[in-house]
Amino acid sequence: MINIRALTCNLLQERTYLAWSAPGHCLAVDPGCYGPDEIRTLEDLLAQESLTLDAILLTHGHFDHIFGVKALQDRFGGIPVYLHPADEVVLDYSADMAARLGLTPPAVDFRWTPIQDGQVLEVAGMQWEVIATPGHTPGGVCWLSREAGVMFTGDTLFAGSIGRTDFLYSEYDDEIRSILEKLLPLDPGIRILPGHGPTSTIGRERTGNPFLEPFNEPEDPADEDLEPVMIHGSD
Repeated sequence: MINIRALTCNLLQERTYLAWSAPGHCLAVDPGCYGPDEIRTLEDLLAQESLTLDAILLTHGHFDHIFGVKALQDRFGGIPVYLHPADEVVLDYSADMAARLGLTPPAVDFRWTPIQDGQVLEVAGMQWEVIATPGHTPGGVCWLSREAGVMFTGDTLFAGSIGRTDFLYSEYDDEIRSILEKLLPLDPGIRILPGHGPTSTIGRERTGNPFLEPFNEPEDPADEDLEPVMIHGSD
């Protein structure tokens, strides 16, 4: 069983996740913790659960998803940060995006390890598959645990919505293709954990997401054999 804790961070209400299975070890997905108070909140959660951060998985490089990366990498001894290389240009642009909102730009000089579509990483005792979903950003990815039936979708797919494509380096056609060809064919019972807003399932988005009309299809029955996932919110 995978345990997941969610925090809501920064001005854009970004969802930062901690996930763990084995005692004592966990990973963070898109740590958007802005400033020392939000970093401290995440560290308090780690302490409460007696966890050490082993790695950071990034769905993409937009500023609201990376505010806490550098501080956490330094705090935990240079832990690996995994990012698709096509989003290197997005990291540079993210500082400008944050500044336009009056926010302190994130540090983007953290060390990161490139990933590729279809790669499976063994992190903190769990296996996570990289699903490349370009569109919202050129190097956007989703992180899927097939065993647990849970997927971090970043800003590619939301409950009842999809990621914006009016940013520099975004492409609407790529986004729709990524969702239709890579995500919607997955098991309908897979729970999606997006970068903003509530959770959902592949089946629910396949049948009722208004941004995917006219592609909606009748809902398939969920796979009852999927491993349960414990998800808790913490704000």
